[in-house]
Amino acid sequence: MACLTQCRACLASEPYLFLPMGDHPPANGFVRAEDVARDCPAYPLDTQVCLECGLIQVADQIPEGFFEHYLYVPSSATSMHGHFAELAEILKRQAGTGLIVDIGCNDGLLLSACNILGSTTLGVDPAANLAEIARSRGVDVEVGYFSAAAAQGLADKHGRAKAIVTTNTFNHIGDVHDFMRGIVRWLAEDGVFVIEVPWAKDLLEKNEFDTIYHEHVSEFSLLSLVKLGAFFDLTVVDVHRLGVHGGSMRVFLKRSAAATAVEPVVAEMLAEERAAGMCSMAAYQVFSDRIESIQSDLTAMLAELKAQGLRIAGYGAPAKGNTLLNFFKIGPETLDYLVDRNPLKQGLYSPGMKIPIRPPEALEEDRPDVLLVLAWNFFDEIREQQSAFAASGGQFLVPLPSPVLIPDRTSIRSMPAA
Repeated sequence: MACLTQCRACLASEPYLFLPMGDHPPANGFVRAEDVARDCPAYPLDTQVCLECGLIQVADQIPEGFFEHYLYVPSSATSMHGHFAELAEILKRQAGTGLIVDIGCNDGLLLSACNILGSTTLGVDPAANLAEIARSRGVDVEVGYFSAAAAQGLADKHGRAKAIVTTNTFNHIGDVHDFMRGIVRWLAEDGVFVIEVPWAKDLLEKNEFDTIYHEHVSEFSLLSLVKLGAFFDLTVVDVHRLGVHGGSMRVFLKRSAAATAVEPVVAEMLAEERAAGMCSMAAYQVFSDRIESIQSDLTAMLAELKAQGLRIAGYGAPAKGNTLLNFFKIGPETLDYLVDRNPLKQGLYSPGMKIPIRPPEALEEDRPDVLLVLAWNFFDEIREQQSAFAASGGQFLVPLPSPVLIPDRTSIRSMPAA
């Protein structure tokens, strides 16, 4: 086991281990064809929660340099373009003519939207391959890991930032206290720090265990961010509820001296977390039982579909899908292949289960009977894109929050999680 002895956010001791998932490869550690015969490096995925602040977390075991060549890009999901266009408008209002910094800027989708609005922007990202894509969009990028040590040099070179944003990156950071020290060094006195991450309350209530993987070392509750911010004299002043990625939150922090008003939604969401039992051991024990039931139901459904002679492929090769496949031991004997719109993943194999990844056009050529939707958080978008597949009689098997076949034309019936 690889367990934490201290919460990485509030520093409380002995987080509670509630979902040990065995050894997993890094969820974005895709395998080249020439390496398929080799064993994938794997590390324990032991999921803990801090019962003082509700932070769901795993030990940081990602190999050094892992993020320097990265394969996830938000641009491959159509809905993320509109999502980031909206966020760009918000950042423009917050920053005015000041500098907007995106830490973990990836392929520059957000900052390119900010640039269209006339904002002054800078991205920071360790992945040189993604930085090149961002630069092709006209985004200025500093390639490297962000840290407290790096922050002062960045501030000296580019000036203080009026808005610093990090979207689905903060949950990748092992040492969040070091990261926060960097934020307060770079942030203008009247600036705002914006964190967008999946909300742990949604994970707990919607059975989203697959959001947990080695790169996602933390799944944040709002309370955990409130307590973390207090160490650095930062106050949570506002929160936006988001539907993206199965349920997320956009959290706004300001220096306490500049935090003249706190929106009522902050207290509302903290109360919702308490009511959901996010600091209760019993809530996580029940969650673990539900995941066990989902595993039993899903694997039984897949076995019955195969017994009927139906051919099954997977839609999407997201990191979360690899958590599900590896934990439930679903491999190429069940799924003929995966399809993914991201060209960086096509031609590779999924980590651990080593299922080949093809472009979505393969579905038109090959015509499988069922698609296991691993990128279930984009199911509405996928269903629209694959209307021809559905019209020709294809079915979608959506695994979470409980397995359901759409449309259900077989003897299999989806069973609700216990």
